[in-house]
Amino acid sequence: MLAVVLAGELMAVLDASVVDTALPSIQADTGASAAGLQWIHAAYALTLALGLISGGRLGDLYGRKRTFLLGTAAFTAASLLCALAAGPATLIAARAVQGAGAAVMLPQVLATLHVAFEGSARATAFGLYGTVISIGSAAGPVFGGVLTQADLFGVGWRSIFLINVPLGVATVLLGRRYLAESRTARASRLDPLGMVLSALGLLLIAFPLSAGGSRHRPWWTFTAMAAGLAVLAALVFQQRVRNREDGSPLMTPALVSGRPFSGGLTAQLVLGLLSGLFFMCWTLFMQQGLSMSPSRAAVGFLLLTLAEITGAWLSTAAVARHQRRVPQAGALLAAVALAGFHLLITMYGTGLSTTAMALPVLALGLGLGMIGAPLTDLALGRVEDEQAGSASGLFNTATHLGIALGVVLTGVVFFPHVPDAAARGTIVVDAFAATLPYVIGGLLTMWALMFFLPRATSQRTKRP
Repeated sequence: MLAVVLAGELMAVLDASVVDTALPSIQADTGASAAGLQWIHAAYALTLALGLISGGRLGDLYGRKRTFLLGTAAFTAASLLCALAAGPATLIAARAVQGAGAAVMLPQVLATLHVAFEGSARATAFGLYGTVISIGSAAGPVFGGVLTQADLFGVGWRSIFLINVPLGVATVLLGRRYLAESRTARASRLDPLGMVLSALGLLLIAFPLSAGGSRHRPWWTFTAMAAGLAVLAALVFQQRVRNREDGSPLMTPALVSGRPFSGGLTAQLVLGLLSGLFFMCWTLFMQQGLSMSPSRAAVGFLLLTLAEITGAWLSTAAVARHQRRVPQAGALLAAVALAGFHLLITMYGTGLSTTAMALPVLALGLGLGMIGAPLTDLALGRVEDEQAGSASGLFNTATHLGIALGVVLTGVVFFPHVPDAAARGTIVVDAFAATLPYVIGGLLTMWALMFFLPRATSQRTKRP
């Protein structure tokens, strides 16, 4: 059961970034414009972000197994359509359907883990969940580049979507056999107005982030985001009214008012933001600043991923006793690692080698692994089973909205130092160095937010 739901999660996370390194090949093959390439990426991200909250509620009401299998089937069918697309318009439409399928599938993963496991087993399952997210986020661009360059069976970039088909079919077949059905026993009806308000509010925020351009944003993007915040404020009011009337809101107000969940949710938003900011700038730093080949840059991602896995396993063993101290220690370790990274860049500049970079990268990965794995457990561990789908949808939304915000921030803290997108060498290295203090500040902010999480319990040994 665990392998089935995590396989679905991995496919959805990979496809958020797997197209990045394949975009030049897609443009050459389909004749897509620059705007078309942007929408090939944005169509998936938008539909995914918009549907996560509603997708979580659908699982609560109609069964998480059934909803997971439906979302996985839609995602798999859309992946096949992506691979068969003859032009950019067809590919964009298929990517939108693919994102919608992922939005229905993803919330069921956390919700299923929440209701199927308890105690230390739940902490281990949540640790694996966080590890898979880390692997998928870091490996997506590398995976896309390798498959495109390998040109399997002569299909080129289409293989990045075709590989989802056998994996998706296997996930559905195994899910039918091994997943147990679960749903909430309290709420009995959908909340259509809540679903519309949540989707509209997120759309007004996410659309300008995805399509507003990376530098000089037009006035309408800020107007749209302000309107989105107003709609989300209306959603909060509507949810309170709905809860008083029939007790079946899209999101139970008590869920977001709880300190562990609200603190963990905000920390997860910051973690997504830092991931979107750091990984994009780090990729440009290695390839355009240090003139590394994609395969050599992939070594850096591999080191980071292995360290994250190690950090996740270490934190899983320690979080039961030390609670919030574990992710807080991870945040401080990651901040120290980036401070050391900044010092090395200042010393060596474009002469920084992969070997010299290895130690801070390993320390950073270890720290991030100590954050991602226990943060999920500490934020969702006390959520009732009836609210598991809504909580999962909100948590996943925070992750993906944070990543979008992080990518936008590259236009504020990184690209102003790079006059030309094709710039290389010292200019890019200096721009990356200027970005790291912002990431360190974000890690310290996350450390502070984690004081809302459950504190460590003192355990004294009693003498006879």
